[in-house]
Amino acid sequence: MKNLPLNLEDKIFEIKSNSESVVKIKSYFPLRENEKQEIIKILELKNFDGFTSIFTDTVSDEEWEKTKHQIKKKFRDELFDIDNDS
Repeated sequence: MKNLPLNLEDKIFEIKSNSESVVKIKSYFPLRENEKQEIIKILELKNFDGFTSIFTDTVSDEEWEKTKHQIKKKFRDELFDIDNDS
């Protein structure tokens, strides 16, 4: 798979694929249309509409840069807590 620029890769929580292609791209917050188009172009995804996000709020790039480490850490910690409860 081709590498995405760090600014886009940073916003993505998970990319799911099957043996043939990418089926879902989940970001922390909804990606802007130009970001989606850039990802589609780089990854050469034709007719792709599998973008989802964990949170529904939209954040500016400035806000994201200020809070991304905190958000990612909190989210990872909560996921680990879920795993430990089972």
